Amino acid sequence: MIANAKILIEKIQALSPERLAEVDDVVEFLRQREQQRLSTNSAAKISEPVFTKIWDNSDDQAYDAIY
Repeated sequence: MIANAKILIEKIQALSPERLAEVDDVVEFLRQREQQRLSTNSAAKISEPVFTKIWDNSDDQAYDAIY
């Protein structure tokens, strides 16, 4: 475990039960946000081949030349 994590754990252990509940809420929020980010990235990766088929076609070559 890294030194900063050990210090953080010591600080958390010194908190009152009410503050521990707040810390738990914050950690849960951060965990869920990270999970959402990972899910979004995974969905984008999975969708990539499908969108490539849609975007890379001969009918759209005129539009591709604009950009």
